[in-house]
Amino acid sequence: MATTRQNKVARLIHKNLGEIFQQEAINYCRGAMITVTKVNVTPDLSIARTNISIYGTNDKLALLKLVKDDTKEIRHKLAVRIKNQVRIIPNLEFFIDDSLDYIENIEKLLKK
Repeated sequence: MATTRQNKVARLIHKNLGEIFQQEAINYCRGAMITVTKVNVTPDLSIARTNISIYGTNDKLALLKLVKDDTKEIRHKLAVRIKNQVRIIPNLEFFIDDSLDYIENIEKLLKK
């Protein structure tokens, strides 16, 4: 169960990472679209586990690897945006959120 502070920091990171991926899409996405679906922050606010959905590419794992390789730069861009609102900029961990693909697959199966 997350505290109020964890939830506030998670929402702040969620909003700003979404904007970063939207504005920097050419650098990270290579023609695909990345959306931030969920952010969970550890109780000590040192790690932000971020779930992202990737659309417009068949090789999601390769794109996730590109994002993970650029984590340092993404964290820096996040720090520039939120430095006045948090004391410590959390380390970022990225994971693929395939829940929308799962829902889409269920809907296809139900239509058959």
